[in-house]
Amino acid sequence: MISANTAAAIKRVRRNTETHGVLAISGIRKEFPGVLALDDVQLRIRPGTVHALMGENGAGKSTLMKIIAGVYQPDAGEIRLRGEVVTLKSPLDALDQGIAMIHQELALMNWMTVSENIWIRREPKNRFGLIDHHRMNEMTRELFERLNIRVDPRAQVSELTVAQKQMVEIARAVSHEADVLIMDEPTSALTDREVEHLFTIIRDLKARGIGIVYITHKMNELFEIADEFTVFRDGRYVGTHASTDTTRDDIIRMMVGREINNMFPKIDCPIGDVILEVRNLTLPGVFEDISFTLRQGEILGVAGLVGSKRSNVAEALFGVHPAASGEILVEGKPVTIDSPRAAMGLRMAFLTEDRKETGCFLNLDCLANIQSAIITQGHARAGFLDEKTLTKMSADMAEKLRVKTPNLYETVENLSGGNQQKLLIARWLLTRPRILILDEPTRGIDVGAKSEIHRLITGLAAEGVAVLMISSELPEVLGMSDRIMVMHEGHVSGFLDRAEADQMKIMDLAAR
Repeated sequence: MISANTAAAIKRVRRNTETHGVLAISGIRKEFPGVLALDDVQLRIRPGTVHALMGENGAGKSTLMKIIAGVYQPDAGEIRLRGEVVTLKSPLDALDQGIAMIHQELALMNWMTVSENIWIRREPKNRFGLIDHHRMNEMTRELFERLNIRVDPRAQVSELTVAQKQMVEIARAVSHEADVLIMDEPTSALTDREVEHLFTIIRDLKARGIGIVYITHKMNELFEIADEFTVFRDGRYVGTHASTDTTRDDIIRMMVGREINNMFPKIDCPIGDVILEVRNLTLPGVFEDISFTLRQGEILGVAGLVGSKRSNVAEALFGVHPAASGEILVEGKPVTIDSPRAAMGLRMAFLTEDRKETGCFLNLDCLANIQSAIITQGHARAGFLDEKTLTKMSADMAEKLRVKTPNLYETVENLSGGNQQKLLIARWLLTRPRILILDEPTRGIDVGAKSEIHRLITGLAAEGVAVLMISSELPEVLGMSDRIMVMHEGHVSGFLDRAEADQMKIMDLAAR
């Protein structure tokens, strides 16, 4: 039997939740030096629903989520959790109050095991007060069995693939038994099969009454999994609608305030001579016998499922992890690429898949990030860097790519993921490459910025730059490529010309 006071409290919470939602945000404002990130925004999450939060990069989505997760404190406004006004002082405080967040940039500790990452601060103890690793591994297995995740609880996180790390992040958030679960771009590194698995987990969480905030730039996901959506633009609330009451074009107009008629503005431009030829490139245990050619003005798309080793081939071409055997020829001449410096000397550029781990210098400012690849390219006078020229070049490129930042001296970690991606592209474009390797160039990028980046890529090809573009998004590969190379488990399984390619043919080759 529960007490009368407890019963009354339970009824009050239920009544407040029905009225206000499990989470209700109103009048939230957040300002950073020189930037008004959020201005009087609102959001209401009902229990047992998926609420998609949409908007361009820099619209304020991540800032609001960090406020809800206790990372930032709002300058004004109110947060109600289960109907009660709350103050979320820290991420731990938010977790303790029932709010868990899966960040877009994975936040696992690579030197620890899977189990240790999931149960940190909540480790089971034995009778001596020491961590009971056996029980912790069993708890992880039980959790993974419930979520149908196939990862060894004893594995070190550094040994996992990006997709496996994503599933561990999801399991860790679920383990907190939170009332509110925030998912920021959870499918960015997942295959179609893994996405469907994630959606099964989400539907189970909905059935248990959990309110889910789902941030994505993928429209097809919104209509498949979300019950309703809210759109932000330039840090302001635009509107909330049921996902059944609107169309993809309606959402895009709300997000960008304008029509986007051509997502893949591919220019049919002359394709010149072979500039890059790869013969039988092999790295034992990773990929084998990779051969292809790349011509001036050509965009060669590279498709394949997770585990196809597309990114490993790109890293070998740029000298990050050189191949053990095979040949690389540039303009018909054999070359040795044993380091990124050697690749850059051949006027190659490489946009990596993971902007946080291998791309941006997060603790440096925008200017330093853009300039980092060109400071050794002769921009010096009397032994000193020509800072005036470098700064102007960087500013012009940032403006061309529409990087949203108060100024070039803003620390990069304060920028949205999409603007960080634009900075990386700006960095490599300043090197004036003749061979440009792009690994997931629009991952985590909003629909408006995607169109801008696609236009930029096809414009570079029209200028004679040879582009090798790796992408997990088949519409992007099909829309942007002159030819498509499909990989499967470290091998090239086939090539398709633009005219003959479709999703079925790519998937058939990718699954061989």
